[in-house]
Amino acid sequence: MSGQPTGDDAAQAPTEPIWPSLPAWPDRPTLTHAAQHAPAVPEAPLHPAAGGLPADAGRAPSGALLPGEWARPGQAGDGGPGGGGPGGGGPGGGGGGPDQGPGRDRLWPRLTRRARRGFSGDLRGGRLAVVVGALALACTMLGGVVGGYIALTSQDPQTDPSYSVGAVPAPVTGRPASSVAGIAARVTPSVVMIKVDGSEGTGSGFIIRGGYIVTDNHVVTLDNQVTNAAIRVYFSNGSSVPGQVVGRDPYADIAIIKADGTGKLPALTLGNSTGVAVGDPVIAIGSPLGLADTVTSGIVSAVDRPVQPGQSAGTTPQVYFDAIQTDAPINPGNSGGPLVNAKGQVIGVDAAIDTLGDNPLTGTQGGSIGLGFAIPINQARRVAVQLIRTGHSTHAVLGAQVNAGWGGNGAQITGGKAGVSPGGPAAVAGLQPGDVIVRFGGQPIGNANALLDAVRSATPGERVSVAFSRSGQRHTATLRLGSAPS
Repeated sequence: MSGQPTGDDAAQAPTEPIWPSLPAWPDRPTLTHAAQHAPAVPEAPLHPAAGGLPADAGRAPSGALLPGEWARPGQAGDGGPGGGGPGGGGPGGGGGGPDQGPGRDRLWPRLTRRARRGFSGDLRGGRLAVVVGALALACTMLGGVVGGYIALTSQDPQTDPSYSVGAVPAPVTGRPASSVAGIAARVTPSVVMIKVDGSEGTGSGFIIRGGYIVTDNHVVTLDNQVTNAAIRVYFSNGSSVPGQVVGRDPYADIAIIKADGTGKLPALTLGNSTGVAVGDPVIAIGSPLGLADTVTSGIVSAVDRPVQPGQSAGTTPQVYFDAIQTDAPINPGNSGGPLVNAKGQVIGVDAAIDTLGDNPLTGTQGGSIGLGFAIPINQARRVAVQLIRTGHSTHAVLGAQVNAGWGGNGAQITGGKAGVSPGGPAAVAGLQPGDVIVRFGGQPIGNANALLDAVRSATPGERVSVAFSRSGQRHTATLRLGSAPS
C-alpha cells in the first residue's frame, strides 16, 4: 500500500516508507539509527532522483535500512546488537555518533578497496579480451600467409612450373597429290548431298561429264517407296538447287539427276573396275547420316561379291550385282557416293552395307562394321550412258529360270518346259532344264543368287563361257547374253 493511513489508527501507525525511484548514493555512506535514540536531525537535502523527498523521509521507527544505505549486520556503529552507546543504537554498542563511528570507518576502506578491485578487474578483463582478439587475428593472418607460401613452394614432385612443349611449328600446307588428303581435296568438290522430299531421306551422288549426277535408284525413291519425289542437291560450297531425275534403273540401282540452273560443274574421272584388285587402297566420300563431305579410307577387301541390297517393295525388281567389297567405313547416307582409287578415279558407286541387324531400341539400321559394297563403275557407266541418252536402260538376260529351292552347289535351271526360254541365249547354247551351272564367265557359282548377280553385272550381248553339270557329267558352253528393258 502507499500513502498515509487514515482513520482512528492514523495517530498510532508509523509512517510507511516511500521508496524513491533511485537510491541516494552519497560521497560516503551515511549510517542512520532508530528515531527514538537519535538527536534532532537537521533537514536532509533533497535527492534529485527521489522526486524532491528528503533523503531520510519515510524511515521506519525500527531503524531499518533503506536501499542505498551501506551497512553490514553485526558491525560496530551500525545499530546492530553489538552496537551500544550514543552512536550504536543498541545495548552494549560502542562508538560513533550519528555521522561516524568506528564501524563506519572500518567499512568504508573495505568497500572502496572492493570497488577499486572490481573496477581494476574490469579494466584488466577488457584489456585481456582486446589482447586475445588481436592475437587470434594475427595468428589467422599469419596462418594464411604461411599456408599460401607452403602451397606455392611445396609443388607436386611430378609438376614443373617452367615446363614448355616448345614453339608451335609452322602449319603443314602442302599434301602429296597421291595422299588421302590430296585425293580428298580434289574429289570432294564433285560430291553432292541429296535430300528427298525435304529431310525425309538423304543420300550422296557425284558429278560426271556434262553436269550430270550419278546416284542410287534407292536414294531417289526412298528405298522404292515413292516416285516423282522432290529432289534437292547440296554442293560442297554450301549452295543448293533443285534437281530433276533424268532416268533410273531399278535392276541396276542406278539413277541420274540433273541440277537446275547450274553452270559448269567439276566432274570426276571414271576408272575401270575390271582392274580392281584385293588390297587396293580406296576412299569413300559422301554424306553418311547427313554429314556432308565425309571422307573415309580403306582397301578393297573382295571383288565379285554377290550382293542383294534388300528385298524389293511391291513390284519393284530385286537388285543383283557383283559388288566391290571394301572396309572403308560406309554408313546410311553414303549411298550413291563415289568409291575412288589412289588416282582419284571412280571405281564404284557406294550402294550397300552389311550390318549386325537393326537396332530394336531406335528402329534404325546399325552402322558400318567394315563391310561395304559398291556397284562396279563399268556397270554403272553403261547404265548411266543409256539413261542420259534415252531415259531408259537395259540389262542382260540368260533366257532360263533358276530354281531358288535348289540346295546343292551351283544354280539349277528349273525343270519342265518353263525352265529354258525357246530361242533364248541358254537354249541356243544347248542348256536344258535341270542343268546345274557351276561357273559363269570364269566366276564360281555357289547358288541361284550368285548366278543372277553375275548375269545382271554383265553387259547385254556379251559372250560368256558357262560350265554346267548334267547327270553328273561336266560340260562347258559359250553363250551370248540377251537384253531386256529395265
